[in-house]
Amino acid sequence: MSVSTAIATFRGNRVPHFKLVEHKRRWFAFSGLLIAISLFGIFFKHLNLSIDFEGGALLQYENQTGVTTEDVRTTMAEFGRGDAEVQVIGGTQVSVRTTTLNPMSEEQRGSMIDALATQAGVSPDEINRQDVGPTWGEQISRKALQALIVFLVLVTGYIALRFEWKMALAAQAALFHDLIVTAGVYALVGREVTPETVIAILTILGYSLYDTVVIFDRIKENAGSAALVAKEGYSNVVNLSLNETLMRSLNTSLATALPVLALLLFGGETLKDFAFALLVGLLLGAYSSIFLAAPLVALLKEREPKYRQMRLRAAARDAAGKGPAHREPAVAGAVASERPSLVAVPGGGSSESSKAKKKKKRKTTAAKRRRR
Repeated sequence: MSVSTAIATFRGNRVPHFKLVEHKRRWFAFSGLLIAISLFGIFFKHLNLSIDFEGGALLQYENQTGVTTEDVRTTMAEFGRGDAEVQVIGGTQVSVRTTTLNPMSEEQRGSMIDALATQAGVSPDEINRQDVGPTWGEQISRKALQALIVFLVLVTGYIALRFEWKMALAAQAALFHDLIVTAGVYALVGREVTPETVIAILTILGYSLYDTVVIFDRIKENAGSAALVAKEGYSNVVNLSLNETLMRSLNTSLATALPVLALLLFGGETLKDFAFALLVGLLLGAYSSIFLAAPLVALLKEREPKYRQMRLRAAARDAAGKGPAHREPAVAGAVASERPSLVAVPGGGSSESSKAKKKKKRKTTAAKRRRR
């Protein structure tokens, strides 16, 4: 592909011709591998839940020396608490949330408190320490799960009514793929799961559905042409629809991912947690819509008797080398070789071709010579 062709394709001025549905088994195998690795990470490496889920200790004290969050986080890391959540409020108050201090020995706890106090210019007795419970409790988790179930039911009903139930099933498969793999990425990289992470993961479901619905809408439009489906087969119609919407989906995802990437690189710790989950979800949503949801629709529809017969007839034609594009010219040539061709003449009649006239003239001449 030349540079000019690639640019024209990127701008949407040219429809690409990638064989995406033809290699659907490869995409299904790759997605299955991603899910298997993600489940391994979730069940064996486990998610690194923040203290918002598990509870811990809260340290609060005055900031008399102007320490920054990075200074405090560095000190906490020296005592194995590098994942502590540090906030400097108004430049005068420091708040540190970390896991429970009970596993630490009395000497270790004292050394950590002394180090923080010296850093902030206060005495160890001025550091207020209290144990706190999880802010994201069981009730919040239950409500979030209920909201997720209601969301999935409504979305399934909408897609089934707007398109059909097989497309709704494919969209749900893509959603669960995105959720499982995103959770698996967090488990494998060991990144801390915060309430912001949960919010981001729920948010990405909308992005994934947007791309999927756009592709499904084009599939429905193209499949509405009975002639096109009969000629190309349902899988090729899905492939055509994917190619027609491919650059729109990729450019939309790219335009959304760029500001999220900026937040991940230059935002604060809280924003980075949110941006990381969003970025992973955006990439997975773009992938699953193109390489999972649409090919799965083609697979399910090809199982219908009508489309299965079309596919078998097309396969038989391809195997015999007599596709529609080649069969008619061959027949026309065979007919032309068997009889003289006729050409139209003014007045509605017809005359023999020049070749036939010459042949007739030769026969007449030969007959005259025999009579002489």
